[in-house]
Amino acid sequence: MTLQITQDEAADEVLSTNAFALLSGMLLDQQFPMERAFAGPLKILDRFGTLDPDAIAAAAPEDFAAICATPPAVHRYPGAMAARLQELARHIVDVYDGRTASLWQTAESGVDLLHRLLELPGFGRQKAQIFVALLGKQLDVRPDDWREVAGPYGDEGSFRSVADVRDAASLAKVRAFKKEQKAAAAAQPKA
Repeated sequence: MTLQITQDEAADEVLSTNAFALLSGMLLDQQFPMERAFAGPLKILDRFGTLDPDAIAAAAPEDFAAICATPPAVHRYPGAMAARLQELARHIVDVYDGRTASLWQTAESGVDLLHRLLELPGFGRQKAQIFVALLGKQLDVRPDDWREVAGPYGDEGSFRSVADVRDAASLAKVRAFKKEQKAAAAAQPKA
């Protein structure tokens, strides 16, 4: 199955066939448009030649940061995100022997999967829950209790996050949901 997160065929193919690309896209999805964040791994692949966690972890930080900053940059904060991507790659190398997919393939339960994701650099609870939902909804990675640990992101028929993007129409629904959430947060009185 080919994911359709970015609505760009080449970028979505990379996300669909490379586990580190998908995990990196999720990492980049903060303070940056979702589809541009998930297109970042293709840019890295094109510029660096590989998405192998061993190679990314071993790259000279200044060289890797320059690759990420080359216009169009992989993120609005390319230097910080390059460092975080290298931290992520080191974690995958150190804990999963460079095999990214084993992070979820060997999880004994949804709770275990969530715990593993929370150990990743740059993954807080919300990002981890969204990734659990993405794996379950789109890649059929469904350990016991995955929906429960994904929280509202695991809800059937929701349009809350990247986990729900399957085409242009669902992307528009997710964007509308996020816009509503921002407006509601802005309307809250300041404490």
